[in-house]
Amino acid sequence: MRFAPQLLDDIRNRLPLSEVVSRRVTWDRRKSQPGKGDYWACCPFHQENTPSFHVDDRRNRYKCFGCGVSGDHFRFLTDTEGLSFPEAVEQLAEMAGVALPAPDPQAAKKQQQRTSLTDVCELAAKYFRSVYLSPQGEHVRAYAARRKLSAEVQEEFVFGFAPPGRDNLKKALLERGVEEAMLVEAGLVIKPDDGRPSYDRFRNRLMIPIHDERGRVVAFGGRTMDPEGQPKYLNSPETPIFYKGTMLFNAHRARQPAFESKQAIVVEGYMDAIAVWQAGFKGVVASLGTAFTEEQCVRLWKFADEPIICFDGDAAGISAAHRSIDRILPVLASGKSFQFSLLPDGKDPDDLISEKGPQGFNEELAKALPLSQVVWDRETSQARIDTPERKAALEKAFDDLIATIKDERVRNRYQRDFRLRLSNLFYEESRRARGATGSGDRKQGGSWNQASGKQGRYEVRGFQSRVAAPETAKFGTERTLCAMCLTFPDLFDRHYERISQLHFTNELHQRFMDEYCRFSTDLKRESVAAYFSQLDDRFYRILSEVRGSELEAAEAPIAAGVHKWDELRHRLPILKMNPPEDFIEQMFVHFMDVIELEQLERELNEELEAVSENLDEDGWVRIQALTQSLSRRREECAREDQELAERAKRMRSAKPTYDQEGGAAAF
Repeated sequence: MRFAPQLLDDIRNRLPLSEVVSRRVTWDRRKSQPGKGDYWACCPFHQENTPSFHVDDRRNRYKCFGCGVSGDHFRFLTDTEGLSFPEAVEQLAEMAGVALPAPDPQAAKKQQQRTSLTDVCELAAKYFRSVYLSPQGEHVRAYAARRKLSAEVQEEFVFGFAPPGRDNLKKALLERGVEEAMLVEAGLVIKPDDGRPSYDRFRNRLMIPIHDERGRVVAFGGRTMDPEGQPKYLNSPETPIFYKGTMLFNAHRARQPAFESKQAIVVEGYMDAIAVWQAGFKGVVASLGTAFTEEQCVRLWKFADEPIICFDGDAAGISAAHRSIDRILPVLASGKSFQFSLLPDGKDPDDLISEKGPQGFNEELAKALPLSQVVWDRETSQARIDTPERKAALEKAFDDLIATIKDERVRNRYQRDFRLRLSNLFYEESRRARGATGSGDRKQGGSWNQASGKQGRYEVRGFQSRVAAPETAKFGTERTLCAMCLTFPDLFDRHYERISQLHFTNELHQRFMDEYCRFSTDLKRESVAAYFSQLDDRFYRILSEVRGSELEAAEAPIAAGVHKWDELRHRLPILKMNPPEDFIEQMFVHFMDVIELEQLERELNEELEAVSENLDEDGWVRIQALTQSLSRRREECAREDQELAERAKRMRSAKPTYDQEGGAAAF
């Protein structure tokens, strides 16, 4: 539906933006000036403790000076409540007392038809409910009780029963004045082509109404009560009011809880969704028996930025998860993705909740894999890479998948991520094929494990060699920055020029950064299979520490888990709290400042040594300038360190359950 600009302006002018926003924030009394229409609050879009979110009633605009988000009345509702634009206009028009224009006659006729069909579905739901509550539905109620579904949940989801018999529903609704043609169009009755009398679609089934996002009954799902009955689950056919490829079961209940908790859960069937909802996870929806569609992906992103697809952990569930990948990739966007939780031992959510309760289910959700990992597992789990041709085939498979991603920024991120993984995988496979041992030659790759004393152990899943212990003062800072460049590629790209000019005191770190910069520039368009062996082995030392063993991951089944960059999270435990992006970038920049400060100190010492015996006026000027610059940078680093420490302390105070495992660390 299109709205005239004048109508939108009228709504904005009649309704102060601060009134709309105030439902989500608390104004800061010290900074706000209501008389001038000037308001400040902590941003509702990211975590912060000092108000940087500004609302200007005079311009009808809001902006956060922390995360950069901005918009007007309509954008605020679509972004905070998951409403579509027409829904936001309708809600705000009602608040502002602005009448919306009547639709054109043809549109009004279609709307009337839709309304009539939903009225028919509502009558059907009431009929099924009455039979369910009657003596005729006693065995169906017993079945629901065996599934441990409470009476309150049965009432909330309007459980019903379609009794055995050819035309019970048809007769009941005809008596209510509903025309047979409407019953057929609503998908409730089937009319044979051979002229035989029409008959009920649903017979001897537990009936669950399916609602649209406005809470209107538009279809039904029915589970057979006959142990031999097929199909086990039967949904309404597509109708003018029911589109399987775009709708989601329970969406009207789940949208707001999912948006507020920033967690949406997608399960395979509506009985699973009901069990998960009863367990306290209100932001749960279910697909409706069709392949996961692009339209459903986009709709789910109105609920949460990274919904969790929670399918059974059996072969069928894994296959369904794999099929959904091809639907998701084309519509990926910055900040919008999916996670996958494949339940253990082939269990479905209902089984898991019955055995381990809500806590056990929540623990499984916490193990959810990012989409990129599931893509990687799908393509590599059965791949053979023991010849150049097979390496090239695997690389082409990834290239073809990445090419389907329409968003350029996301496509570039996936390309770099998979090229890094492939480089590591090919390197490890090549090394294993050579029969590498812990001989200490240059062909070593793996992860650094700092040990006490002057020696550390460097290893890759059974390959070990001794390496020199770190002796540089900034070893930890340099290693952390290297890991952050891999983990946060956006930050690496944004600060590439500065990073490429850094001088690390540790040779391993310097070689890694040189190779990573080359990987991101000179080798960007070359075949991984052709160049992976050209990269310095020291590049793979850091890469393997951060990414883990790609070879082991490729040989493991998808449900076995994934390496999770634990080393970086142990170096920076604050990352376990999922801090806001601006905090991570502030840390990233601070580490660069610390490394540059070390570089300045070395330059000053070198200058002092050079002029120690023959100090002239020019030398004195250079030393004085370096000393002043060094003093200023030390003060800046100290301030940054203190500010980061204070922000981290506030985050920990806000989340007292923060896991301190890993010991004390910076920030």
